[in-house]
Amino acid sequence: MMEFWNNLTFANPGVFGLLVLPVLFVVWQFWRYKDLYPTLRLPILSGLAGHTHPIRGMVKKYLFVLRMLAVTLFIVALARPQHHLQEENIDTEGIDIVMALDISGSMKALDFRPDRLGAAKKTAEEFINNRPTDRIGLVVFAGESFTQAPLTTDHQMLIQLLKRVKEGQLEQGTAIGMGLATSVIRLKDSETESKVVILLTDGVNNRGFIDPMSAVEAAKEYGIRVYTIGVGQDGTAPFKVQTPFGTRTQEQEVELDEELLENIAQSTGGKFYQVTNTRALSEVYQEIDQLEKTRIEVTRITRKSEEFHIFLILGGLLLLLELLLRYTVVRSIP
Repeated sequence: MMEFWNNLTFANPGVFGLLVLPVLFVVWQFWRYKDLYPTLRLPILSGLAGHTHPIRGMVKKYLFVLRMLAVTLFIVALARPQHHLQEENIDTEGIDIVMALDISGSMKALDFRPDRLGAAKKTAEEFINNRPTDRIGLVVFAGESFTQAPLTTDHQMLIQLLKRVKEGQLEQGTAIGMGLATSVIRLKDSETESKVVILLTDGVNNRGFIDPMSAVEAAKEYGIRVYTIGVGQDGTAPFKVQTPFGTRTQEQEVELDEELLENIAQSTGGKFYQVTNTRALSEVYQEIDQLEKTRIEVTRITRKSEEFHIFLILGGLLLLLELLLRYTVVRSIP
């Protein structure tokens, strides 16, 4: 019922100015109440008090209310109430995106919160949630690479698989070339106009049998754009280590091949980013989200249906009820 009233509009709203007529009539009725319904008080009639019909008298006095309600409904009908039904056809042209995530041991460094891998997973989840119409896949790599999730629009499932990613599930090392090559394989058969890889790593290519630049050539052949994100910088980073005295935090050397990541991005038309904290990492994903816009066309179809007959019928029923009461229940005998 509420949905019906919420979608109701009026083609002739100016007609509502006529509502002043029933209001004036009601005021006139109360103003002339004593003239229209005079009261005769005689002591001799006090004995008939128990044989009168006060309800009939009240109904007769206020019969005009039914007529005024009927007139009000007729005015509403003249205003041509219309019910609007709106439909939307959404035509989307999504982008196929593969997120290639480094899960090597160095991603446990504590210079991000809770660590590099945890921060990368959190920002990747936010990125996925912001792109509901795109197909997104997930490739993880360390000393080897693995497809954690193929291209899919089931983002809830994708996020669950992303949350299960952990350091140590693959052979140690950093095989950037294999991670990129696996991502290219996942995208090469895509028929979308825009195909993107977001490769995130904090190391140098030291494992795998595929050279990173060979994977770049494959990406170029299939028209795949690669954004590269370098996490951290050359130097040292804090890690948790187990010692005979318990868990301690120690600085350990880390390396990042910035030149390689920049070459990969430039060669494929993408962009290289280097981040040193969680906030900067989140901003990078937001920038990529803005750069890779999905085309969405929305066609709205509005249908109108006339609803004046409902108010005409209700007004007619009230008018009929008033006449029925006037000539039956409260009929006066001359």
